[in-house]
Amino acid sequence: MTNSIKKIKAGILGASGYTGAEAMRLLLRHPGVELCLLTADRKAGQSVDEVYPHLGGYGLPDMISVAEADWSALDVVFCGLPHGTTQEIIATLPASVKVIDLSADFRLRNPETYAQWYGHEHRAMELQSSAAYGLTEFNRDEVKNARLVACPGCYPTATLLALQPLVKAGLIDPKDLVIDAKSGVTGAGRGLRQNTLFSEAGEGLSPYSIAAHRHAPEIEQEIAKSAGVDADDIRVNFVPHLVPMSRGELVTCHVKLLGDATAEDLNAEFTKVFADEPFVRVLKEGAIAQTQMVRGSNLVVLSAFADRIPGRATVIAAIDNLVKGSSGQAIQNMNLMFGFDETLGLEQAPLFP
Repeated sequence: MTNSIKKIKAGILGASGYTGAEAMRLLLRHPGVELCLLTADRKAGQSVDEVYPHLGGYGLPDMISVAEADWSALDVVFCGLPHGTTQEIIATLPASVKVIDLSADFRLRNPETYAQWYGHEHRAMELQSSAAYGLTEFNRDEVKNARLVACPGCYPTATLLALQPLVKAGLIDPKDLVIDAKSGVTGAGRGLRQNTLFSEAGEGLSPYSIAAHRHAPEIEQEIAKSAGVDADDIRVNFVPHLVPMSRGELVTCHVKLLGDATAEDLNAEFTKVFADEPFVRVLKEGAIAQTQMVRGSNLVVLSAFADRIPGRATVIAAIDNLVKGSSGQAIQNMNLMFGFDETLGLEQAPLFP
């Protein structure tokens, strides 16, 4: 298919971060993409070899500041910048450049919710209304036709793939969701922080942002959409944890079953909904989703179990937070936007051990 499609020219904003590095790694093997521009203000003037030695020797352009960037020749830009920064830059880009945003700037549809959780008014509301939410498996048509795609956060990606089909099918109560989430330290970004230092994050497990994590309203927004109710009607119990590993994410969701639904019904619904999904693997009965099953890949693995409490079940999903939870999903969306096969550049199998 790629032989009949002209190679597109891509840029990455925030190329020195972990998501930028992962996007570079994946796009280097994509036959339909030429990486032409990499920005990283604090690393401006440095080569990729200097910033990320494992990506050296591939002839990638040096990193430059956003102010130096020439957008005119680009077809698409991946934005891996901090929230608040992305919306201002995107608003200045030529309309011909498609945008795949990995920040939180365009995920929340309600401007008041955005201001509440991110501490300032949205600065590009004229773009918000046209942004497609990039959870690929559930929003393909929107993504295909979008100029701007807002990729979900890593926690919402795993959580929504696990819960959205079950809510939509009326199998679980959308108002009784408890989400125990765990992620590797790359989820906290590459900046220096005391809690992610090796001696402080290693050999320990730490909850953080209890009842105050910014991914909670994003999860609630999409669960409400599946349930056909207002977002204000949904509140989830969501607690993330920092795990002493570099990458990987696992969410354990405790749910209330509706009617006569059973855990077997949940697994059957997964099998039906995701039967043709290239990146969703529903595990056999009794098999438990683990991060070891997805490391380095764009896969999500799912499993559901009956709880010992009657009328309740446990649903587990595992992803690689840097791939399916970030850059891999972004490339999956890019493939749709430009008419490539959805799996192109994402065929790699998981790494083990």
